[in-house]
Amino acid sequence: MRALHLIDSITEITAAMGGAVVVSGSHGGRSAAFFALASRPAPRAVFFNDAGIGKEAAGIAALQGLEQAGIVAAAYSHDSARIGDALDGFECGVVTALNAAAGAAGLVAGQTVAEAVYLLRTEVADDGACTPR
Repeated sequence: MRALHLIDSITEITAAMGGAVVVSGSHGGRSAAFFALASRPAPRAVFFNDAGIGKEAAGIAALQGLEQAGIVAAAYSHDSARIGDALDGFECGVVTALNAAAGAAGLVAGQTVAEAVYLLRTEVADDGACTPR
């Protein structure tokens, strides 16, 4: 089963989280993407608080940047979980936005973060093998 890391701030991401699912309490703004992209190896997936989405979708701008790098990314509603609290995001968050990689992995808007994380942690290898990654 793929590892799960809960971090209250995306600035806490480390190389040890490479290949893992990361639930962050941070907003999903453009600057948040830089921290996830700088982490090598890259995480498999990152969740952010949508921070109300905001003007010109600034609160979820990281999703597109991570899509370009092939990283699954989704945001959960600021009304469902506290900003800056990854555990609350994991336990109470409801997905509001996702990138194409997240959609391809089976995630959908309206599902809980816990449900989405379960899908990502138990997905099988793309090479036809039936062993968990």
